[in-house]
Amino acid sequence: MASLFNDCEIAPVSDPNPARAADKDDKRSLLQRLLEFINPGPDSTDELIATLAEAEDNEVINADARVMLERVLRMAVMSVGDVLVATRHMDMLDIEAPLGDLLTQVIRTAHSRFPVYQGGRDNIIGILLAKDLLKLQRSPQLSLRTLVRPALFVPENKGLHELLREFRVTRNHLAIVIDEFGHIAGLITFEDVIEQIVGEIEDEFDEPEDEGDIFALADASWRVSGDTPIERVAEAFGATLQASDPDEHFETIGGLVAHEMGRLPRKGESFTLGGLRFTVLHAQGGAVRWFKVTPADGDDAQN
Repeated sequence: MASLFNDCEIAPVSDPNPARAADKDDKRSLLQRLLEFINPGPDSTDELIATLAEAEDNEVINADARVMLERVLRMAVMSVGDVLVATRHMDMLDIEAPLGDLLTQVIRTAHSRFPVYQGGRDNIIGILLAKDLLKLQRSPQLSLRTLVRPALFVPENKGLHELLREFRVTRNHLAIVIDEFGHIAGLITFEDVIEQIVGEIEDEFDEPEDEGDIFALADASWRVSGDTPIERVAEAFGATLQASDPDEHFETIGGLVAHEMGRLPRKGESFTLGGLRFTVLHAQGGAVRWFKVTPADGDDAQN
């Protein structure tokens, strides 16, 4: 009899209530599970944003916190291509240009960092900090090439949150963007990414908004707020500004330009309407905040 039991393999007895084992591993309290069953959490970004709005209504968070959290959530699905400055609008330095010309360009554009190219604008060899040019003035024997720093190259489809992490790790403040074919698509800065969270970061050279939504710039162009009424822009420039579809009506110039383009214009992009060229200076929160407006060239004029 003993040998009979020894020769038999005894199968493990299955738990008649497998859910109990899972419950043992669940560290949530009974009250937490009950609350989640009655009021489950959000399952999508839109639901989470709606939850934030409800939290603001209940005074759990203030309006500024809600806006910033929403921007963080939206940035999670944005890519570098949504924010970049297009190639044709990049201010770049030619490594072979005379020092005087480089200094003039740096002063005129007022940037702190510049992509440097050699031979052609599609051959970027590095990044030059404006402050490093001062070293050449003090020590003319230095070679400009020794001051050029390695450039950070990133793909156009890279997520903004990933780029932000890379900026922090590499301590870079500017990246050159490459498209799917390996060509230069534009550039993006650390400030461009941060602005997607905190809004536009203005410096001491930016004009306060209360000084007007249409005003002249030093280069004979105009700066126009995206929420300026279309009628005011048309009157200021003596232009006819209307949608290509006569049944469509818009109140702001930003809304009209975005509709005509079929999407939100990116920073640095231009669109010609009513004999005027609208170049996006700043775009955030799903709308254009500032345009640079100049007369359109003859062949580019529309409407």
